[in-house]
Amino acid sequence: MKSYKETFVEFIKSLQDSICNELETIDGKSTFKEEKWNREGGGGGRTRVIENGNVFEKGGVNISEVYGTLPDSMVQYLNVSHNQFFACGISLVLHPNNPLVPTVHANYRYFELYNDKDQVVDCWFAGGADLTPYYLFEEDAVHFHTVHKEVCDKFDSSYYPRYKKACDEYFLNHHRAEARGIGGLFFDYLRETEGKSMQQWFDFTTAIGNVFIEAYLPIVEKRKKLPFESDHKHWQEIRRGRYVEFNLIHDKGTLFGLKTNGRIESILMSLPPTVRWEYEYTPIPNSPEAKLLEVLVNPKNWIIS
Repeated sequence: MKSYKETFVEFIKSLQDSICNELETIDGKSTFKEEKWNREGGGGGRTRVIENGNVFEKGGVNISEVYGTLPDSMVQYLNVSHNQFFACGISLVLHPNNPLVPTVHANYRYFELYNDKDQVVDCWFAGGADLTPYYLFEEDAVHFHTVHKEVCDKFDSSYYPRYKKACDEYFLNHHRAEARGIGGLFFDYLRETEGKSMQQWFDFTTAIGNVFIEAYLPIVEKRKKLPFESDHKHWQEIRRGRYVEFNLIHDKGTLFGLKTNGRIESILMSLPPTVRWEYEYTPIPNSPEAKLLEVLVNPKNWIIS
């Protein structure tokens, strides 16, 4: 079984560089602080964080390559039969200052398992991207989804509806029956089959990663200078609380990092800088805030036929 770890590591390093360069340009003030770290047990990573910018209040674009022995809890959680692993990926989260600019998350990953002869016995790709607005601009949602659908359709017309549905189902605060945002794509366990080779999955995953800038930055450019009031910030912090709830309760990536002795600062980089919880907070009926909640409870098809 061919290993893709070297080629995928090259991809995520290059993607980290290109995304960070584009983000620094659009922010115009802050630059990324870089930290390289080593993991006890094998591997390490390169964390880049941007804070207190013109556009981004906090954000991170991180890459990692880790390997070693999976704890028993993760072997059971992943439902695999081998515990020697290698995992690499890029993960990013951007929290804007302006509540009219959406938060965004994306990650693209590759995973291998080995037998006792250090041979690859299982491998798969995973990843996706999703948008978390605080105020709903439907044209932004349409743009984000359309960019991803166009890439999916170049490979297989069934991919977009399948992975859009998986995204809606995954980024869900089950305890509230409410989505974290307005979705995007989510795919996992992309393994070789009779109909799909690992090369095809590699090409697909990297193609999705390469359109992140095209999917997100035009939205930022359009919204970053819009005026906002303290009430908008208040709502942004309420919704950020929901973001935190998902990441700490439901997110597989957070769990994997914590269970495999990952770097805590890099794992929790995804959390926003200021958050608010208010008891039984309910937006005013028919308000822009209530409009957002409608699509978070009832996922919408954003593709215009």
